[in-house]
Amino acid sequence: MKNFFNELKPALVITRREVRDQFRDWRIIFPIFGLTIFFPFLMNFTTNQMLNFVQKYGANIIGERLVPFSMMIVGFFPISVSLVIALESFVGEKERNSIEPLLNSPLKDWQLYTGKLFASVVPPLVGSFLGILVYTLGLLVNKVPLPEVEMFLQIITLTIVQAIVMVSGAVVVSSQATSIRAANLLSSFIIIPFALLIQGESIVMFWGYETLWFVVLGLAVLAVLFMRVGLAHFQREELLGREIDVLNIRWALKFFWRSFTGQSKNVLQWYRFNVFLTIKKLRWSLLITLILVVAGVWIGTGLINQFGFTFESSNIQNMDESLTFLTEILPIGNIAPVMLIFWQNLRVVIIAMIMGMISFGVLGVFPLLLSVGVAGYLMALLQMNGMEVGVYLIGFILPHGIIEIPAIMIASAAVFQIGVMLATPDYKRTVGEVWLTAIADWFKVMVGLVIPMLLIAAFVEAWVTPRIALGLFY
Repeated sequence: MKNFFNELKPALVITRREVRDQFRDWRIIFPIFGLTIFFPFLMNFTTNQMLNFVQKYGANIIGERLVPFSMMIVGFFPISVSLVIALESFVGEKERNSIEPLLNSPLKDWQLYTGKLFASVVPPLVGSFLGILVYTLGLLVNKVPLPEVEMFLQIITLTIVQAIVMVSGAVVVSSQATSIRAANLLSSFIIIPFALLIQGESIVMFWGYETLWFVVLGLAVLAVLFMRVGLAHFQREELLGREIDVLNIRWALKFFWRSFTGQSKNVLQWYRFNVFLTIKKLRWSLLITLILVVAGVWIGTGLINQFGFTFESSNIQNMDESLTFLTEILPIGNIAPVMLIFWQNLRVVIIAMIMGMISFGVLGVFPLLLSVGVAGYLMALLQMNGMEVGVYLIGFILPHGIIEIPAIMIASAAVFQIGVMLATPDYKRTVGEVWLTAIADWFKVMVGLVIPMLLIAAFVEAWVTPRIALGLFY
């Protein structure tokens, strides 16, 4: 540990140099602190107006959540404004021809990158804390009740984690971009998802602020992953030698096809030397996915304490009638419902892939977590109403779930593996090559295993599960 801190000292020297230069430049100080101080006053005025409005109509719960929501926005605003500092941390100095002396220093690559990262985090956090302080003082002056201590700590923690995630993502962009213009355009892939995240956080905050700790945990994982990706693929030689990136679609397609087929001569070779080896490579991601499945079921069953309700006798009768109706409208041989179920599951897997691509694989496991959470909640709900858990599992879940759940787990693990591969140092391949290889691995398991398994599960769910459930229910 002592050796680590000794090696970290050169990185902190870079941080002090960068922060000192940033706070000397009035063109950086004025927009950050000027807007940071003005915006909380504006939010205080807006909060007072909204509080008067909602109290007039008795919507006190909205008023209670409005103050912490506004505080969260005040903390986020300086981060978005200061993002330009991180975006130009490497590529900006490269365009100004001021980075060569720094790159020629005896610093290691990770020390140089870490120093730049720390320096890019300081101004946004200073601006955020200053904005929150000004906003809090305004609340005290206007005699508006402050948020609860736990929620206040959540907002502070959320602000820190969001700043680290956004800045670390921007520094990754800056280290891989060829110009400031390209870095600014690529920053939309950071700002837009975070704007959507803020909307989601506001919903969570108005629903129940305890859940925000899960958001903080997820962002913390994403922050670590972003920093790991940046450290894994930062090379000063590449930074100096990269002049312009050309979009070579033909090369990308050829590279993807070679990674997908592995130059196999037939289907058996493809399964043996590509699909099964890819599954072996996913073993740790599959273990993490399994842990998340168990956690999802545990969370779902825990929700029964807040959202449980008791069935009426008519509801039980309706369940009988619904199962009987399902067996009548889903006769064996009718392919339409099979394809509908198959497309629904495939669509979930594709959405997970899209979510994973914009989050280095982290959000790719969310649909699976949500699905098993719902299953866990239903299991606890039926148990609360007197039904045996074994009947629910055997009748409603196991017939098709024994095939469908492993298929979705494999697909989710392949999405999660994208982040693992990007975060693993690979000096023989570029970021683009690593990314294309990860995408090819996802398509391998999708075509070779997941799609056939989902199709078989759809047949079982449409033709077998309702009949088994009806037999066990009676």
